[in-house]
Amino acid sequence: MRILLTIAHYFNPEGGGKHGSLGKNPQPRILALSQCIAHLWSVFGRSQSSIDIAQCAALPVNQAQANDLDIVICTTGDRHLLAQLPLDRNIYRHHATHAEPMFLGFECQAVLRDSLGHYDYYCYLEDDLILRDPWFFIKLKWFTQHAGDACLLQPNRYEIAMQGQRYKAYIDGDLAPKVTARFQNVKEAPELKGKIMEESVMFKRTLNPHSGCYFLNARQMAYWAQQPYFLDRDPSFIGPLESAATLGIMRTFKIYKPARDHAGFLEIQHFGSAFLQLIGNTVRLD
Repeated sequence: MRILLTIAHYFNPEGGGKHGSLGKNPQPRILALSQCIAHLWSVFGRSQSSIDIAQCAALPVNQAQANDLDIVICTTGDRHLLAQLPLDRNIYRHHATHAEPMFLGFECQAVLRDSLGHYDYYCYLEDDLILRDPWFFIKLKWFTQHAGDACLLQPNRYEIAMQGQRYKAYIDGDLAPKVTARFQNVKEAPELKGKIMEESVMFKRTLNPHSGCYFLNARQMAYWAQQPYFLDRDPSFIGPLESAATLGIMRTFKIYKPARDHAGFLEIQHFGSAFLQLIGNTVRLD
């Protein structure tokens, strides 16, 4: 498959620290973006090897699932850390803009639209998300083959920690119904069931469709780009950052996520443990 992945990246050390992109120390953001890009290539790209000890040779592996990737990083002005990434600059393309920082996700949408007809999947990620599942796109393809292109499966975001009361937590639990009620009707086809590898899996319409990312097949991307609200830069879902990642797809598709008992079926890691550390403090531990 040919996969286009766009990443919104911003860093401002004078921003006050509300988001990771606004902290004074650039190192966590450098590490997050580096892991985001490196894992995309190592998990989904063609340059994968197995060391054959007897032959003393590195042999290609996973070629049946390998993909051709193009990664585009969208930035604004000089507020970015690309020059400090410990990565080969040939593995991504820099798309410079002068957009308002919180609206960078919409610039990614423009890149996706302008690339229609050239890829099998069109994707967006915030710059602190890490994909580790080599079957991720296979699962997405399986889901749409059974549910149809009008249904979009979003991954559950999670964080991990080496200590504390929980080692892993999914961070995008339900919002109050009124938050998304004017954009979606979760009572319409509220759940779907499937079986994969003889295991039953449940998917549910979600009150929190936000995952900081989306992954659309070519038909879905083309359909979304045809909608009159596409790229209208509407910030009315929580704020512009969340709207760029979620509002457009929520208005266009029935959004599902794997149910709690199968949360790990489709997941993506959020760098750090800022949300996980809330458990036992501002978040009650049941």
